[in-house]
Order: sequence, then C-alpha cells, then structure tokens
Amino acid sequence: MSATTHRGRIVDIPNKRIFPGILEVQDGKITAVREDAGVTEQSFLCPGFIDAHVHIESSMLTPPEFARIAVAHGTTGTVSDPHEIANVLGIDGVRYMQEQAARTPCKIHFGIPSCVPATNFETAGATMGPEAIEELCRDKSLLYLSEMMNFPGVIHRDPEVMKKLGIAKAHGKRIDGHAPGVRGDDLKAYVAAGIETDHECFRIDEAREKLSLGQKILIREGSAAKNFAELWPLLGEHPESCMLCSDDKHPDDLMEGHINLLCARAVAHGVPAFDVLRAACVNPVLHYGLRCGMLRPGDPADFIRLRDLSRFEVLETWIDGECVARDGKSLLPRSKSPRANRFHAGPKQPADFAVRAGAGMLRVIEALDGQIITGAGEAPPLVRDGFAVADPAQDVLKIAVVNRYADAPPAVAFVRGTGLKHGAIASSVAHDCHNIVAIGTSDEDLARAVNLLVANEGGISVAGPGNIDDVLPLPVAGLMSDGYAEDAAEGYARLTAKAKELGSTLHAPFMTLSFLALLVIPALKLSDLGLFDGTKFEFVPVFEDDPAAPQAG
Repeated sequence: MSATTHRGRIVDIPNKRIFPGILEVQDGKITAVREDAGVTEQSFLCPGFIDAHVHIESSMLTPPEFARIAVAHGTTGTVSDPHEIANVLGIDGVRYMQEQAARTPCKIHFGIPSCVPATNFETAGATMGPEAIEELCRDKSLLYLSEMMNFPGVIHRDPEVMKKLGIAKAHGKRIDGHAPGVRGDDLKAYVAAGIETDHECFRIDEAREKLSLGQKILIREGSAAKNFAELWPLLGEHPESCMLCSDDKHPDDLMEGHINLLCARAVAHGVPAFDVLRAACVNPVLHYGLRCGMLRPGDPADFIRLRDLSRFEVLETWIDGECVARDGKSLLPRSKSPRANRFHAGPKQPADFAVRAGAGMLRVIEALDGQIITGAGEAPPLVRDGFAVADPAQDVLKIAVVNRYADAPPAVAFVRGTGLKHGAIASSVAHDCHNIVAIGTSDEDLARAVNLLVANEGGISVAGPGNIDDVLPLPVAGLMSDGYAEDAAEGYARLTAKAKELGSTLHAPFMTLSFLALLVIPALKLSDLGLFDGTKFEFVPVFEDDPAAPQAG
C-alpha cells in the first residue's frame, strides 16, 4: 500500500485541541501526526464514529451491506451483538456473522450472546448454555459478553447465569448490561456481578444512578427505542462514561444517517464538540479494546474528514488507509450473501386466531411509539358469538405470536396503541426468539399476513383490503435480506407506508411490532407460549378474572 498524506484541521480529542496539520499514512498505519501552520485546508480530520451497541441483524442487512451504507456516514467500527441470529441458529449464527463481517473493511467487533434464549418462557431456534459461552470465549476476536438481559437471574444469583458471567471474567471479557428500570438494591446487586454498561435507560435519573455505581451509559437512538432526547445532558456531565449507539436501526433509517446524526443533535443542544466526539469516537475503542484507530502515530489509519463540527457532514471515510466513502457515497462494492435459516411453521387458518371469551376485562398490551417498553392496560372485550374479537374503533386489536421453529398453535392476546383500522401486519423479526409476531383487525387478515411470511420463510408483511397485500422476504435467518441495502430499504419503506395506509400511527410500525414479544422488557408482552408480565416475570391470563395461565415449559 502506497504512502499518503492528508492535510486539514486535526481534531485531537484527548487533549481538546484542533490544529492545522498533516497525517502521514504508510501501509494502513498512521506514521506521523504533524502540526503545520502552513496547512490551509479547512476541513477536519477526526477519528471515525463507533456505534457502541448495535444488532446488525435489525438493519435487515448482512454485515457487508450494513457496512457499505454505514461508512458513508463516517462509521469506521461497531460493537455488535449477534444475539438475534444466535436465537435462530446458535453458534452457527455467530460464525455466519463473523464470516460475512470479514468481507468488509469496516471494523465490526462481535460479542458473545449471553441469553439464548433470553428466557425459558418462549421457543427459540437454539440454546446457548455455559458450554457454548466457554467455546466462544476462547475466540479472541469476540471481545465481550453481550448484554445480560436476564437481570432477575443476575439479581437473584441464578447458578447458570452466574456461571456464564464467571466464564466471561475468567477469559478477560468485558460484560455488557441490560437492566431497564432496575434501581436501588437490585441495581447494586446487578452491577456487583461485574456488569459494566447499560443501554436501556429511559429516564435520566436512572442513568445517573447507574453512572454513580460505575457503569458506563450507552445513549441509544434507534428506529424504535429513542432515548437521546432524555439522556443527552449526560454527554456534558459525564463525557468520560458515555457512548452513543443505535441498538436497532432499520434499513431506511440507516440510509439517512448513523452516529453522525446524534453528534449533530448533541452539539445543537449545546454539548461541547469534544465531549460529543469523545463519546462517539474514543470511549468505545478504549472500553472494548477495539481494533479502530484514534488518530495517533502507530494506530490503524481509520479516520474521517468532516466539513464542520456542527452538522458533522462526512466528506471522506478512511479505514486502514483505504478511502471507503467520499462525499456521502460509499466506495465499497455491493454484495449478496448466502442464505442460512431455520423455519418450520406451516400455514395458518383464520380459526387458529380465535379467542374464546373469558371472565372479566381484557389485559391489553400498550404499545408506546418510540419505546421498546410497553404498558399494561385493560379494556372491555368486544364479544361476538362467544369469541373476543378485535375492536378497531377502540384501538384494541389482536396480537399473535406464531412459533416458527415448529408447527404449533399461535398464542393470541390484545394490543392497543398501533392505530391500525384495517388489515394486519406481521414480522419474523420479533425479539428475541424471532417467532412470527402479527397484529390485525380480523382473524382473516392475521392469517393472510402470517402466511405471506410462512411462504417466504421470513420477512415483514402487510395484508388488507384491495391489493395492499405485500411482503419483504428476509431469507437469512428470517431476519436479513440476502441482497442489496437499497432494495431492502425501499421494500421496508414501502411496507411501512402500507402499514400507515391501514391506519398505523407509529413512526416505525414494524420496529415497534418486533419488540412486542421481547419478554425481558416490561411490562406486558406476548410469546409463542402466552401473555407475559415482564415486571413479575410470569405468564398471566388474557382475561383478568380467568384463573389459568400457561407455565414455563
């Protein structure tokens, strides 16, 4: 690789200096950083942006296509949890992501999924116990134990959970957390187990309490969970202990921007640029020991050229001395990826979604726009011929979760807050086990939306009146497209628009839908085994006065 020189205003984040200078690069490494008052180039040379916690699978893109788009926004590396594909394919899924990530120069650093499945209250495609954690911990390229979502297990010192934590510590791995709303003595017990980060804070006082106990806070702004507006003051209060992350970023949103957008928002709020860049470019590298450079002699030549430090417009992105994006356009080649999947559900009939009327009020999942937490409400049932049916006039719709790993009856409950007036939407992206989740205004529409996914072995779908029926196939684990980012983004945007034609009032209907089966996030969720109270960590009946609820199998 030939030597290159790069002139501009060099952003020295640790020393909070900006000076005219020259970067000298040889064989992918920075050989010198020289101050030179004669440099007149006004753009800024800065370390690249790092997404400190992202599930690449949620972009619906394989790693090469995710990276191809992300580098155009100045992202040179990620801290990526392959938890989603691991729930489908186990260790084979982790290896698939590693193999695909090796095809891109973007530095994607994977962790070791800690909770597969996240709970024993749902059906997953794989199980990863302590033996699997031990096997993966021997892989030095896997830098950390991914988010420990079983916070009740940590707090109450569940033996298997503690064994997993002990294995990670023995191998010197960092340990990521996931403790939404956990406070007080429970939080102290959680942190005392060695868990170092949290990206689930949705209140700033919660984040400050976690910071006071030594945790680092990852400020999250994704397609569904949007916590930046609440947490941004932490960047100025604790710049040494904050990072920026997306967690889950759908393809159309990724086309618009990545961590660069959060930097611009933070500076617009008055956060000093050096504090923002410390969180965006430096803290993740230091905390996780990433392979990304930080603009120092001897570092990999990973850096970006910015027009300014307010809008953070990315002019160039360089990784290992190679220019991978220029003027907002990726220079990386488009690529398709091989398929890998586990999908065994059969077609469903409308009668499979019928709910016989029970005693008392309905328990209703309250979907919250821009949040992955849900509320737990109630509503009077609309009963016809002895069956409880969807009531679109009151925004009380049916929600179903269908086991995709075996042909089994759906679990059906009720949800409010999506706004659908007609039809149904469905997705095989359903955290964390990725069974099929669907919401509909009728049993017939639910069956059609689900069967579109069954026919394609995964994806997102819309069913409704007229010619609205449509599907975006996701044949890689039922989570990702095997094709190009632009096509996935167009398909996702098209189906999102159709969901809104059906009445959905959600900013990202499919992203919100995907979290309604996430049992480890309070309060009320649905798995393929039944309605689940995430605050008590137990199943509950759909009707409040019914005595029976399923038990964990």
